[in-house]
Amino acid sequence: MEERDILRQVDHTILRADATWEQIKQVCDEGMEFQTASVCVPPRYVKQASAYVGNRLKICTVIGFPNGYSTPEVKVFETEDAIRNGADEIDMVINIGLAKSGDWEGVLSEIQAVKESCKGRILKVIIETCLLTETEKIAMCRIVSMSGAGFIKTSTGFSTGGATLEDVRLFREHISPDVRIKAAGGIRTFEQAQAFLEAGAQRIGSSALVALARR
Repeated sequence: MEERDILRQVDHTILRADATWEQIKQVCDEGMEFQTASVCVPPRYVKQASAYVGNRLKICTVIGFPNGYSTPEVKVFETEDAIRNGADEIDMVINIGLAKSGDWEGVLSEIQAVKESCKGRILKVIIETCLLTETEKIAMCRIVSMSGAGFIKTSTGFSTGGATLEDVRLFREHISPDVRIKAAGGIRTFEQAQAFLEAGAQRIGSSALVALARR
């Protein structure tokens, strides 16, 4: 698989707490140059980034990030605000505590509320696999499939671990056919990205691949 083909399936990401507008703008320039699937930026920069790229690039942002424990009402407000500001795609973090407690109805209702607020935009649901057991991951495959979300996503990249090929294969086995997979967290080489795509992911979250493509 060619590097440029891989990059077209990448959400080129900058979510560091100290990210400046100049750095966000550089990521947008790189996303447009390499035709990445989107750039994923902090909510505060969505409006600026959307105005900067126009219709040349999709803008993705994060909701309830990175811990996921804000209330459903806050996540809905964040989503609505992001959409007003020009976000094309939303990556939300589930309430991991509810999942660990087995409150699947609570997890599902929160995802559905955010999904409704997306107004037809792509929703990716981050389940933070490093904090879940295999049984919990399988349950989340079922919940995400029921929710109507477009993607199940492995990780925030801000917890104790990132994407693994085993988790992507587990997702592939247990999600419904209309749900896609985003692998994110620790993917720093094109070889890794290709392996995740071959395992069943359709989107990659990474901050490192564009820099490698420049070498």
